[in-house]
Order: sequence, then structure tokens, then C-alpha cells
Amino acid sequence: MDFELDRTRIPQHIAIIMDGNGRWAMDRGLDRTFGHKAGVETVKKITAECVRLGVKYLTLYTFSTENWNRPAYEIEALMGLVLNFIEVELFTDNNVKFRMVGDFDRLPDGVKKKIKDLEDLTADFTGLTCVVAMSYSSRWELTNAMRQIAREGIDPEDITEETINQHLVTNFMPDPELLIRTGGELRISNYLLWQIAYSELYFCDTYWPDFDEECLHRAIASYQNRQRRFGKTEAQVLSEK
Repeated sequence: MDFELDRTRIPQHIAIIMDGNGRWAMDRGLDRTFGHKAGVETVKKITAECVRLGVKYLTLYTFSTENWNRPAYEIEALMGLVLNFIEVELFTDNNVKFRMVGDFDRLPDGVKKKIKDLEDLTADFTGLTCVVAMSYSSRWELTNAMRQIAREGIDPEDITEETINQHLVTNFMPDPELLIRTGGELRISNYLLWQIAYSELYFCDTYWPDFDEECLHRAIASYQNRQRRFGKTEAQVLSEK
């Protein structure tokens, strides 16, 4: 069901906080790792649907820097599922470019190699760019950017918003128009804090493994029913149309 989506107003960049995998599994009497496995299948479905709708960038919060504090067995399972998600056919069959943003150095060697190989393989693809935020947090990203700016000796008076943008790990893509969080929580969890300054936020109770194409359409329909003003008045926005 398309919820009468306006195909000319599909957000070009959708960011998602994929929450609820563990609770989905526990509600079924299963170990949390089964929820993460089910969540990988949802990633594949939603990525394919974003390709069909014409979304240009899809950024998925896969593993935060804070997640390194989880039990070792769960971290190991999550890393294994990342390798499972990185199926070459999903990207090659759909002309999807793959990118990873985050603290690459902290990842296991096997995961690093798989990510690097897929980035190289899909570097010239021209369809959707699927961005996996892994070992990522916004405070880590901003701290890293400030360190780079300091190392370059840029005069404080010359630092602009664009200077900061250029030093972020997300500097290759536009800011998200729409941020979706599943799982019923109403927080941002240290995700793309700089980039979502004017993003439309959409929260739903659906756990990520149950988030399907219809749920995605509902989120986009909500986005399309909003007026994006960027600090202007409604009258100003209407006069510019």
C-alpha cells in the first residue's frame, strides 16, 4: 500500500535507527541474537524498497560506539550478522553503492576486509547509496572533526558550518530529510546530531524485525504531510512556491 505517496516528493536521504531487535526476540522467548538476525532480513527488504521508490541515500544505525559495552557474545553475534548482511548480490543486482561511516579501526579484521571489498566493488555504482553507521556515534564524529580542524591549524575565525561539514565522516552525502526510529523509544541516541538539525522525525512502536514496506510508506506519507520551513514562517514558505 503506497498511502498515496507523491513519487515526486520522496525524501532523497532517509536515516533509520533500527531499534527493537532484542525486545522482539525476548517477546518470543528467544535469545536477543535471534532478533538481530531477523533485523538483517528487514534491512534487505527496506533497502530494496528504497531502491524502488527512488531514495538516493539510506543511512542505517547498525552499531554505536556505546554498543561496545554490550556482552561479548552479543557483540560477536552482531558482527557476524553484519557479514551476513553484506551480500554482494543485494548491491550488484540493485546498483547500490555501499559506504560505512564510523570508527573503522575498532572493527574485527574480517569485518573490515568485507567492508573494504564491498566499498571498492560498488564504488562506481550510481543508484542508492546504502550507508552503514557502524562503531559510530555523533559525539565521536564531532570530536574527530574538531581534532582534524585543530591539526590543520585553521584560524578560529575562519571556521564555518561548511568547515565542520567537510570534516565529518558523512561529508559525501546530504543531510537526511527524514529520520525514522522504530521500537517505541523517543530519543536520538547520539545519531547524526549535526546532520538532523532540520530533519523530520518519525517514531513508531513497531520493532525493527516487523518494520516492512508498508511501515516505510507510512513514515514517508507522514513526511509528505508536513511543511518544512527551516526557520521561516508558513507565509514565507507558501510565497516561495
